[in-house]
Amino acid sequence: MKQIALLALLIIISNSFINAQQPATEQQQKAITYLIDQYSEAREKIDTNLLKSILTTDIDQLVSNGEWRKGIASAVAGMVKSSTTQPGTRTLKVESIKMLNSTTAIADCRYEITNADGTMRKMWSTFIVIDEKGKWKISAIRNMLPSSQ
Repeated sequence: MKQIALLALLIIISNSFINAQQPATEQQQKAITYLIDQYSEAREKIDTNLLKSILTTDIDQLVSNGEWRKGIASAVAGMVKSSTTQPGTRTLKVESIKMLNSTTAIADCRYEITNADGTMRKMWSTFIVIDEKGKWKISAIRNMLPSSQ
């Protein structure tokens, strides 16, 4: 009985080491950074085709005003409305990438919007990205405006 318990314990411990989070490889970092760049470009150009190609169908987005956008249709419509009614230059800079496993990652970005009047909104944006059949896509977005602003 002790041997079975010891064997079970060893299996559990070794499994946790095998499935532990690994740092993003250079290839993953480049692919995820490129995905965020594509998102920024699509928002800047209001390119709905590009947005639809880089978002998962079940995407959800929480924007800084507290609005939830669930599903690709709602997310794209909200992004187009936001980019149209609040024009400005949007800049996303990837600060960190944390791999949860080989096909899922969290990308934290500085998100700055320079408004038409020259004022700037400095925010944070977190992206949950997944490798869907060999192509990285955005599955969730969380935009945060620090309370000091």
